[in-house]
Amino acid sequence: MHVSARQQGVHGRSKLCERNIAMIDGLNPARSTGVLRYGGRNMPCTLGRGGRRAIKREGDGATPAGLWPIREILYRADRMRRLRTKLPLRVIRPDDAWCDVAGDPNYNRAVRLPYATLDERLWRDDHLYDIIAVLGYNDFPRVQGLGSAIFMHGMRPGMLPTAGCIGLELGGLRRLLELADPPNWIRIAI
Repeated sequence: MHVSARQQGVHGRSKLCERNIAMIDGLNPARSTGVLRYGGRNMPCTLGRGGRRAIKREGDGATPAGLWPIREILYRADRMRRLRTKLPLRVIRPDDAWCDVAGDPNYNRAVRLPYATLDERLWRDDHLYDIIAVLGYNDFPRVQGLGSAIFMHGMRPGMLPTAGCIGLELGGLRRLLELADPPNWIRIAI
């Protein structure tokens, strides 16, 4: 299968196989819920309040459709044991954040606090970001305003929608990431 450089976030051809792709789909692209399928498991997930879209813009609340690599896993070591994963892994620190302000030179990149144009703190009081899988959406190249901070993370109580990410029950997210063999990808269908 050939994947464009924009989709795979790397140069050249990809070494993809179906066992390395988690699929997210649903009945209606406008809905903010779906099902993630991977390794014979089906997990309910929440998506952006704007549904799934092929063309994403910053602040539209949509989850971007496409094929996105999992770049790295971040987790709260003060709340859980280290994940047993083959994917790149690092601990979230209290000064970790993500720049989602279009026009900032660090747009769609991890930053450290204090940071002048900050909107997305990774160290949260709730449990949504206890585990974060950073998806390779709009990161190579980064295009200002095309959308940022697209993650897989914990699900809000009541399956409430995200701002454009993928929300999963934390136990299911942990199992998914511990099963994953690099390279691993998320396909979000329309």
